[in-house]
Amino acid sequence: MSNLKLAVLGAGWWSTSFQIPAWLEFKNQVDLVAVCDRDLTKAQAIAESLHIPHAYAEAEAVFEREKPDFVDIVASILAHEPLVNLAARYQVPVICQKPMGPDYATCQRMVQTCSQAGIPFLVHENTRWQAGFRAMKRLLDSGVIGEPFRAKIVLNDYDNFTNQPYMKVERRLTIADTGSHTLDVIRFFFGEAQEIYCRTQRIRSDIAGEDVATIMLRCGDVTVLNELSNSTHMYDAHTQMVIEGTSGTLELLTEHRVRLTTAEGTRIERHVPPVYAWSQGAHPWLTSIVPCHANLLQAIQGGNASLAETNSADNLKTMRLVYAAYDSAERNELIECS
Repeated sequence: MSNLKLAVLGAGWWSTSFQIPAWLEFKNQVDLVAVCDRDLTKAQAIAESLHIPHAYAEAEAVFEREKPDFVDIVASILAHEPLVNLAARYQVPVICQKPMGPDYATCQRMVQTCSQAGIPFLVHENTRWQAGFRAMKRLLDSGVIGEPFRAKIVLNDYDNFTNQPYMKVERRLTIADTGSHTLDVIRFFFGEAQEIYCRTQRIRSDIAGEDVATIMLRCGDVTVLNELSNSTHMYDAHTQMVIEGTSGTLELLTEHRVRLTTAEGTRIERHVPPVYAWSQGAHPWLTSIVPCHANLLQAIQGGNASLAETNSADNLKTMRLVYAAYDSAERNELIECS
């Protein structure tokens, strides 16, 4: 199979520091032919530094001149729908950065547009691809802790405003940004939620949106507590998870450790992610971008969105929870999801 031509739409901090470098790990399958950003100087700078052949300021010119086999949208959330619509018009498979859209109705329109165009529409959701989460899921599916009945997942992403200052003015912040990760992980582990309740808080005075959220969900017989924060000083506890079952407990600890406790005793295993030149100095969970890319690429190569775990139809269910959480917090009510 010859390499597929990829164009990346968006040249901000996340795109240039992680998303594009991770795509360059697939040089035997993908040719990154262009990068596009409304700020042409930014696009030109990353194109020059990473030896990408072309830089553009206008996305439509990318489709017209480069004729990519697929595009990856790594632009701001308000740009997602127009760029997805453009990809659909040119019949080009599209990957979109999370969160898919700024509200649930927009997400629904995007999915429908690509469905009608007959093109794969995928969402880049890398958190479920962290090595520790994959190890925990394998153990959960093995039945070693019996039937799960309660779980807790914590994601503290302190001071991501330095590299992404635009987030300070976002009216919907923590749930949309980090909650889209954890709610996807919850669905990955326990299936669909039937009920959700959320409370939000704003701790910092220099931001517009919520920086703390506490979410409780019912997923069948499992009660899940999801704690999110952009203002908690807990670097060592960046992501943690605990799952209690009828025969044991699973825990995701620091330093990539997964602890299994049953009546037979306790076992701890480390699941250290690989380190790449571009990931050195960054939080290790970011390397989960690579297996996420691999899964999405498989779907693009096969021309079948269902081959991707986080295709848009699946991610729409996560977006339903994201915006149901906001509804719950605003109304101070339990929201029925099913």
